[in-house]
Formats: sequence, C-alpha cells, structure tokens
Amino acid sequence: MSTLRFKALETLPFKDFRRDNSVEVPVKLSELFCQNVFSEETMREYLTKEAFNSIMDAVKKGTKIQRHIADQVAVAMKDWAMSKGVTHYTHWFQPLTGSTAEKHDSFFTPIEGGRAIERFSGNLLIQQEPDASSFPNGGIRNTFEARGYTAWDPTSPAFIMGTTLCIPSIFISYTGETLDYKAPLLRALNAVDEAATNVMQYFDKNVTKVTPTLGWEQEYFLVDSALYQSRPDLVLTGKTLLGHSPAKGQQLDDHYFGSIPTRVMNFMMELEVECMKLGIPVTTRHNEVAPNQFELAPMFEEVNVAVDHNSLLMDVMARVTHRHHFHILFHEKPFAGVNGSGKHNNWSLATDTGENLLSPGKNPKKNLQFLTFFVNTIKAVHEYADLLRASIASASNDHRLGANEAPPAIISVFIGSQLFRVLEELEKVTEGKLSPDEKTDLKLNVVGKIPEILLDNTDRNRTSPFAFTGNKFEIRAVGSSANCAESMTVMNTIAAKQLRDFKKEVDALIEKGLKKDEAIFNILREYIKQCKNIMFEGDGYSDDWAIEAEKRGLNNLKTTPEALKQEMDEKFLALYEELGIFTHREVEARNEIKLEKYSTVIDIEARVLSDIARNHIIPSALNYQNRLIENVKGLKEIFGDDEFRSLAKEQMSLIASISENVSKIKLGVEDLIKAREEAKAISDSQKQAEDYCNKVKPLFDVIREASDALEMMVDDELWPMTKYREMLFTK
Repeated sequence: MSTLRFKALETLPFKDFRRDNSVEVPVKLSELFCQNVFSEETMREYLTKEAFNSIMDAVKKGTKIQRHIADQVAVAMKDWAMSKGVTHYTHWFQPLTGSTAEKHDSFFTPIEGGRAIERFSGNLLIQQEPDASSFPNGGIRNTFEARGYTAWDPTSPAFIMGTTLCIPSIFISYTGETLDYKAPLLRALNAVDEAATNVMQYFDKNVTKVTPTLGWEQEYFLVDSALYQSRPDLVLTGKTLLGHSPAKGQQLDDHYFGSIPTRVMNFMMELEVECMKLGIPVTTRHNEVAPNQFELAPMFEEVNVAVDHNSLLMDVMARVTHRHHFHILFHEKPFAGVNGSGKHNNWSLATDTGENLLSPGKNPKKNLQFLTFFVNTIKAVHEYADLLRASIASASNDHRLGANEAPPAIISVFIGSQLFRVLEELEKVTEGKLSPDEKTDLKLNVVGKIPEILLDNTDRNRTSPFAFTGNKFEIRAVGSSANCAESMTVMNTIAAKQLRDFKKEVDALIEKGLKKDEAIFNILREYIKQCKNIMFEGDGYSDDWAIEAEKRGLNNLKTTPEALKQEMDEKFLALYEELGIFTHREVEARNEIKLEKYSTVIDIEARVLSDIARNHIIPSALNYQNRLIENVKGLKEIFGDDEFRSLAKEQMSLIASISENVSKIKLGVEDLIKAREEAKAISDSQKQAEDYCNKVKPLFDVIREASDALEMMVDDELWPMTKYREMLFTK
C-alpha cells in the first residue's frame, strides 16, 4: 500500500506536503484580539457619540437604529475597513445550507467627469438582496420568485476577511419568512431574556436583562491534502464509505491529550492568530480520542455572537488547513471503528448584574434563585425532549449518536448525585403554607447547604445528552458539522416557555395568599415530581437503560426521519407560534428542507459507493484474480496434478473467495440502485426519508463487507482504496 500512497503524493501538487510551515506568533495573543473587528473600542474611535450610543442601545436594549444613524455607522465602517486595505463589503449570513454565504460588492462608485469614489451608505449597510429561491426554502419561494433580503444584525460585530468587510445579517424571503439560522435564534434570545428577567424580579429587581451564553467545543479530524484527494469517497461525502479498519486504531488510548504533532501545532498556532484577529476567544486546544482528531474551545460568549463565531471559525479552519496541506473533516463519523466528532454546546444564563443563574450562591436566597432556574431548565427539557432531539438530527450525526463517544438518542438529564439528593429533599415540601420549622430546615439545611462551587461535585457523564456540569448545562449530542443556532434556538425557546409558565403559576399562588418563597417551593416541588423520569445518573450506553427509558415513557428516536417526524407535533408548533419564533409555514418548510437534505446525503453516498464498488473495487479484484489464475496454471504445469493441488490450495481459495465477493458486490449494487430509485419516486418527504433509512442504508453494509473482504486479499499496487490509517499523516 505504501507504493500507492507515495504515487498519489507524486501525482498531486503537494510534493512538499511534509514541510514544516512554522508560524510567527506574537508574545501576547491579546495584542491581536479584535484587530479585524468593528468592536466596541473601534466604534468609540470612529463613531460620533450619538451613533455609538445608538448602537449600544440596539445591542443591549434591542432599540431600532434610525436611518441617519445608519448612514453615520456605514461611513465609519467604510473608513475603518479601508484603512486596513478593504475594497469590498458583504452581508455575511447563514442560510439553511449549513454553511455561510456572502455576495461581495465594491465600495467603488463611478461619478461624473470620469472620476470615481468609494461610497457606502446606511441603505447598503442595512439591506442587501440575494436570490432567495436559490437557497433551501422548503417551498416558501418558487424559482421565479427570486427576491429575498439580508438585513444587518447590529448585535454581532462586523469583521474583515481578506479584503472584504463582512456584516453579520439575517436572511428573509420577500414575504417575510425566515430563511436562515440567525433570525429565529434572535427571536428565541429575546423571548428567554424577557421571561428570565421577569422571573428574576422575585430575587433581584436590579436585573433588567438576562443574556443566554454559549461555550461550544469544536471537534475535527485533519487529513493530509494529498491523501485526502486520493479518496473519492472522502472528497465527495466527507467520510470513508468502505475499507477495513487497521490493526491499531484508538485501542491503546494513546492519542487523547497526547503530544500535539508539529504540523498540527503549526496549524493550530496560525489558526489561533486568525481567531484572535477576528475576536474569537479560543483558549483550549488538544488531541482528541481518535487518531488525528483534535478539539478547540473558546471562552463563553453571548449566544448570538458565539454562534456567529463558530460558523466563522469553521470557514477559517478550512482556509488555514490548506496552507498547511491538510484537509479538515467536520463529518460526525468520517471513519468507522474510531470516535466521531461532536460540538458540545455549554449553555447558561447571565444577568446584566454579572451573575450566572446556573451557579449557586453563598446564601439560601441565591441558592433558591439557582434552584429556580436549574429546575425550570430540567422541566423545559422534560416537556420538549423530542424537539431538542430533532434539533440535532442529521444523516451524519445518526452514525455517531449512541456510539462509544457520544450520548444515545434518548434524551435524559444528568445532574449528579449531590443535586439529585437536594431535589429529593425539595420533593418532600409540604403543599401550601410552610411551618416555621420547615422554612428554617429548607433554607438552612437543604437550600442553604448547596456548595457554592459545584464544578467538582458533578462527575462528567459522557453518556448523557444533557448534563449539568457545575455552572452550566452541556448539550453533548450536537454534531460537529452542525450550526449551533438550531439547538440554541430550541434550547432558548423551551427555556423561555417554561419560565413564562413558572411565573404565571407562582403569581397565581401568591394571589391565593402564599408568601413568595412558599409559592416558589410549592411549584418547584411539583416540577421535580413531574420530571423524575427524565433524570438519569447511570450508563446511557447500557441496554438496560434503553429498556428502562421505554418504561419511563422516553422516546428513543434513533434515526433522523423518526426525530423529524416529532418536530411537526401540534404541541411544538403551538410553542413556536406562541413565542413568535416560527410560523407554522416556517416550521413546515424547515422540516421539509431537513428531510430532503437527509435523503439527498444518503443518495449521494449510495451513488458514490456504487461507483467505487463497480469501477474501482471489482476491476482491481478481477485483475488480481487473473494473476492468481496464471499462478495456479504455472504451478500445475511445473508440478503436475497431484502436487499442484496442495501447493495451489491457498491461491484457489482466494480465487473462489474473490468470485464470491464480486458477485455479492454486483448484487448489492443492483439492489441499492433499485432501492434508490424506489425511494426517489416517493413524493412525500417524510416517507421518502424513511425509505432511504429503512431500505437504502442497510444495503451499504452488504457492499462494504464484500469490499472489505476483497481489500484484505487484493495486491496493494492494484488496490486504489484504503482505510483511514493510510489516509492520515504520520507524526
């Protein structure tokens, strides 16, 4: 196989792919931070006081920016950007393709007299017009109805990429429906801000704003560019579709947190420099569990900015990897037999007074505040678990969920034994008014004794899809290629709904004569009783848990079609419409887009697998078989019938095995093509996706097994495919 690998390197334009691309890094990365961002500090320098205050009010209070202020901001942005060599601007947005999009326009404007100037107005800053029918829209826009709009989001700062000023924006259709990830996320953030701020009035009337925060953890694989190009399945689908696993994978657990290879370190160093310039506060880097798998993570940020930064990061990573002759893989399961990649979303709520609402305090009052938001979060997940599951559903993530590195598809909540005992005590609260002794016991002996720092009091249960980790909840099931906005939209929506309901219930008890704390304790007690079935402290991988979860009434939605079917439940549609996140039509359109993408991804994989099997594997196998046949004939001529049979026994067995596996591949491909055509003929997107899942995907295994068997036999120089160890660089 080594001969093939180096031939691939010779024929591809990466002859110096192992060159050490050293990177110059300043002594202090902080010196680079936000260098290419129209940050608050930069705005203070370039904007008038009126314009600056208007932007800050828009960010902190959600107030509208007047047109004349937008003109001032546009001129300031242009001047700042041009001082850094920028020539173009773009509305940078996140359509439902799963990647970012941009249309560049020049500042250059011809004027009379054969002259030209650079111009940028408030109108151009606020709005652009990309083609809405060419992006996924779920039937909202017909092909001839092309008009759509991007609109500036002032809550996320503009930034520079190369010679282009990028302006974070939402994307909507001409008729007003959202066609991106950002617009519904902003609505959800506003909803949870309002609901959480109202609840906070029970505890601190100085709080006027609650901001959801997000800290994502991005996992990824690096593959040498030349070797990547030698794998058509990796190039076309982002994963290896066939090939037997190597003898050594991750069995020795020697890669996790190990010494970072030099080439990778150089990539990471340059990436961190670029991140600092763009204001992405990355602080963590390390080897992950699988060979050549890595992770980076930033400081916590406001959710909208964090989502933008993650989308931007994925784009930057792809650019930087090419300069180091790597290709980056965000696919959740690019290689069989080793861990896949996730994007853990760590979520919390922070007040404008500087408090983390999911962090316990130093006294009973602060701990009651903590328990209020803690229990309400669990209740939200309990009520809307299937919606949360649907938010992380994709064809690629289906391969990862439930494996040995990711939580199962059953949504449960892990909180740790210490907090579990606290909730058990709260469950015993007397209904109605509390006696003086019970009040004292609750406040001093139960609530009052919650440790201020819980970081070391809750073990990290990696088998839980939703785990409390000390001062935040970690959504571990999000896939590495996903846009964080989808799960964050759901998380903040359900939290907003739950906090709204909680406020109504508490107020109702107060009106009946209960004291505030008594009312809160009574409601929390009922919530704990209602949510006990979703709280699970054990091994989420065990077969026993699947059985137990079914008894508890928890759904095990193993596939994307199963999960997306739940998304159209009337309960969830009503939730979105009540909070103004989505209309019924928008939910339906997005569901259609996700189902269509699921079917399309599997269809592409099926076509690629069929092509490789027929046009690469079988010809190579037959060539090798012909060489074996010539060898057997030669042995027969030299040794005669009696002796030759013993000497050629192994060759003849290989000849028969090759024929058997070639036949399996041919039949498997024929069945796969037939199943694909039958699935494609189904007009209903849900049923089509189910057909791809139930009929098309199982046929992959038939072709894979026969192909893997042939790979074990076929001569290296004739075999054009190889499994992941051959694809990954050497330290």
